[in-house]
Amino acid sequence: MIRMETDDGWLLVGHQDHARLAGEIGRLWGNDRFPAPEPLENVLLAVSRHDDAWAARDATPELAPDGTPAAFSKDLVGTYSAFENIDLEDYLKVRGEATEAVARENPLAAVLISMHTVNLLTEQADLSGLSSPDRALHADFVEAQRQRQEALKAEIPVSMRPSGEQLQRAFRFLQACDSLSLVACVAYPESIALRHRHLTKKGDEVSIFSHPEGVGTYRLDPSPLRENNCLFTVPALALKGKHFSSKNAFHKAIKEGNHQTVKITVRS
Repeated sequence: MIRMETDDGWLLVGHQDHARLAGEIGRLWGNDRFPAPEPLENVLLAVSRHDDAWAARDATPELAPDGTPAAFSKDLVGTYSAFENIDLEDYLKVRGEATEAVARENPLAAVLISMHTVNLLTEQADLSGLSSPDRALHADFVEAQRQRQEALKAEIPVSMRPSGEQLQRAFRFLQACDSLSLVACVAYPESIALRHRHLTKKGDEVSIFSHPEGVGTYRLDPSPLRENNCLFTVPALALKGKHFSSKNAFHKAIKEGNHQTVKITVRS
């Protein structure tokens, strides 16, 4: 799950719903300054389904040791040191399943999802708190994902096989859409650059910043979207209470929670 703190509790957003939001953002990407990625539909599939493997785990949310929902939070934006407060082996299992969830249907999308996973576990991860066995587990998993990417690339028809540059641009696009969706789903309170620098139609690479402007509103500067005011929605479960004394108390709060629709506005 992904959690957003409220005055009296939490809003919980499923990973799949976060990914769908990322896909909706991605579908509006492309204007006079920024090109849309290619091949568009394959890339958008990767964006909107990069977290499909989280569905089973999100169906039965867990409690973190501190009594809060075990979920991605604003504290994890920009770092994966806590691996979303779950056991590393379980976390890697889900990440591996994310690649395979679309591999048979669309190997190109699966490559991009795997690249996303490897980036989370290398460039973005703080491994200082891992034990030696966990470090070995982590290294083996990352290497296996890189090998899987090469195998999946070989499955892409030659006529559809992207160049290395196209693949990197598509990967950065996924990362940007993912990071903006996460910013919105945790109500990140500060300005932050979306993942990576992005190529303009003139060939310049620029950083895109998200600036919060009131509840549920974010301004992109510069904006890669083709509309000045974009309204999105994402379903969430509202829980009463910040800390829960036991799993039973937590699951009771989930059962009594209210389903809501969170409105998100992205402005230029």
